[in-house]
Amino acid sequence: MFMLRNVGKYLFGDTSKESIIEIPQGQLYLVRPRSPKGYSELIFKDAAATIRRTGQEFQYQLVIQRAYEEGEEELLADEDGEAGEDVLATEKDERVFLMDAELHFRSDTRDSGEMVFAWRDLSGDPGDLYEFVCDKSVKAGDVQTFEMVAIQCQYQRKFRKSHDTASEADLYQFSFSEEPIPEASPVGSSQALSPQVTSPKSNLKDLATRDKMPVTPDGKAKASQGYERTTLAPKSAIEPKGREVLTREVAELHLFDFQTGTFIEQDKHVTAIVTEIGDWSYWLQINGKERDWLGQPVIADINPVFNYEYLSFIFNHYTADGSAYSWLLRFKDQETEERFQEGLMQALWEQLNEQKWSKTKDEERDYIIEAFNDLTMDDVPQEEEEEEEEEEIEESDRVDQRSEKYDSDEEADDVVTRDDDGNVNSQLAVGYKHDRSFVVRGSKIGVFKHTPNNNLEFSTTISKVADKKGKLFSPKKVMLHAEDSNMILQNELNPNSLYRMDLEYGKVVDEWKVHDDIPVNTFAPDKKFSQMTNEQTFLGLSRNALYRIDPRLAGNKLVDSELKQYVSKNEFSAAATTEKGYIAVASNKGDIRMFDRLGINAKTHIPALGDPILGLDVSADGRWVLATCRTYLLLIDAQQKEGKNAGKLGFEKSFGKDSKPQPRRLGLQPSHVAQFMHETGAPLSFTPARFNTGIDAGETSIITATGPFIVTWNMKKVLAGRKDPYSIKRYSEEVKADDFKYGTDKNVIVALPNEVNMVAKQSFRKPTRESISTPARAGTRRSSGRVSGLRKSEIVNSPY
Repeated sequence: MFMLRNVGKYLFGDTSKESIIEIPQGQLYLVRPRSPKGYSELIFKDAAATIRRTGQEFQYQLVIQRAYEEGEEELLADEDGEAGEDVLATEKDERVFLMDAELHFRSDTRDSGEMVFAWRDLSGDPGDLYEFVCDKSVKAGDVQTFEMVAIQCQYQRKFRKSHDTASEADLYQFSFSEEPIPEASPVGSSQALSPQVTSPKSNLKDLATRDKMPVTPDGKAKASQGYERTTLAPKSAIEPKGREVLTREVAELHLFDFQTGTFIEQDKHVTAIVTEIGDWSYWLQINGKERDWLGQPVIADINPVFNYEYLSFIFNHYTADGSAYSWLLRFKDQETEERFQEGLMQALWEQLNEQKWSKTKDEERDYIIEAFNDLTMDDVPQEEEEEEEEEEIEESDRVDQRSEKYDSDEEADDVVTRDDDGNVNSQLAVGYKHDRSFVVRGSKIGVFKHTPNNNLEFSTTISKVADKKGKLFSPKKVMLHAEDSNMILQNELNPNSLYRMDLEYGKVVDEWKVHDDIPVNTFAPDKKFSQMTNEQTFLGLSRNALYRIDPRLAGNKLVDSELKQYVSKNEFSAAATTEKGYIAVASNKGDIRMFDRLGINAKTHIPALGDPILGLDVSADGRWVLATCRTYLLLIDAQQKEGKNAGKLGFEKSFGKDSKPQPRRLGLQPSHVAQFMHETGAPLSFTPARFNTGIDAGETSIITATGPFIVTWNMKKVLAGRKDPYSIKRYSEEVKADDFKYGTDKNVIVALPNEVNMVAKQSFRKPTRESISTPARAGTRRSSGRVSGLRKSEIVNSPY
């Protein structure tokens, strides 16, 4: 087969084609040796197998697409009651797999002459396989070429370079031809193997170790022949000399295995030690009797999660080459875990805040420790625990959603997806009053219309964002204002002023000098829905001041009577308001203040966990405060539960001394964080999280993004304490900005570096190995491989 390696130069050469190679006819099976659902299932009776490019260099996909007989597709659509296309129809019409070595992709020719491809089902149970059985008309040479191209794609993905210079030995590591491929429909296997069920606690060790060996249809274990490549623990870093030991406890050690999706026991008896090694520097070291397992600095990126139900502590570990691993410590009892948690949280808090843990108040310590416990809520209604009903898909949501509509005869070179000046999309503002979205791109602003069938339609480009003197600038922050007719712009080079753009004319018409000495660090609306009204005033923040801005004032626009200025530098970073105008203000120190109005002291002060707060949102009624830190979100219940102010919000009345708001840290599972980093090579960095919003519409979802992943939390699942409260959608490029469409949580507007899309939330998936590793194709229909962008004729300098 490796004699065919030069064929790849011809196949890969034409980069204008999305498809590299295709097997035009075959059948797709899912083989489950250990599933109660049956041994094998025919997925597509007639299908084609394709290897295609993605929008990201060195990333390729294996696509199995269903083929319909004439009239069959329309008949099935009528039977399902669908109107042609469905946002979920992709799953019915094609299966997509990232071309990765984890698939163990291989081919075989059976005694009958039947040729078959096989690869792992990474989102299924261990041992599950997809099999594509080629039609008899397919030539053996085409099968060999297809497998060779698959090997070359895997090489490119792993090493991020062309396969042209790869040796046979380099490519051979991606050949899995020695692994057996079971029959898709074996004789005498009409009943499935008996499933093996374990309790959650036994899953930590028994299930993982059992799954290292493949099982044949007769239930006997077989030599693995490389079948499972279990994740191996990296070499431990050298432990630095310590000053003081903060905690030392004994535990079991487990390592998350990417293949099986389980934690596999590594050592029954390890010692976990947290040590101070320098000024505000701390070290976590885990040693066994026979080896040192791992050592790393105690930093926020370890994403600590404590679970007292299973007496476990899960965290991330990063090696010098940037690789990420997920580890689990299991303690013998709750007292041991509490001692370890106290020591670790002391180290983490002191590292972030650069002050001693002992100087904090007892209630603040409790608040900080509670925030890092696994998510639970005390006041969950019983009905919330019932199984969630499937959401209805409205008829208008059934169409495939994208950013642009093109005629079928549009020329590919008539599409512009990148500016010559190197600018990319950076910010997103979603209209409340009118169905428009605005995307900032350097000194340009793209305007997109929301169509009735939940697509985005390009309207125009405001091509020159310039101050009153005609000097171009790239807005640092934008906010829609005065019934969405104006946009307030911030120029980073002029921190004491703001600019008003008249969106009807598409140009800046006013420069507002706020104050001679007090700069504008950020700003927010007077009330949550002020942009739907003609309200002229809004809020401004400097690093240590909160004030009202009134553009109608002569001279400076800061209202002196509504200025609250602090002597100390509070490092204010974000603000948000409720429907009534209550104000939440966050800081780079990590604390949050709640005000019922401007010009007075805060009613409630929420202590800092230590991480800077990058973004802030508040539910319309003020019940929930949502803060964004780099690696996690904080969801805070602002309603008081007891005492004389029971039922009141922290905005209205101060919390009692012993009843601070209840914080909940919304983070990704450490194993998912490790898989994200395994895919992207970059740490977590969340965009400012937001609730879905609308007048008389309750907050039901939260949206944010990190790297190429969009993440949405379901509020019902969060409040019910569910372990699977979030879903994801991956793109091939970094998500620059994201928000819900106004008035619904069913549709999400996404700004990628060079594209803008509206996507259905229904297209988000539970985080699995497959959904994490497979990028979505943004801006395209299934029937067309065209990438959405702006036509040259649509980049104009004119009002809309």
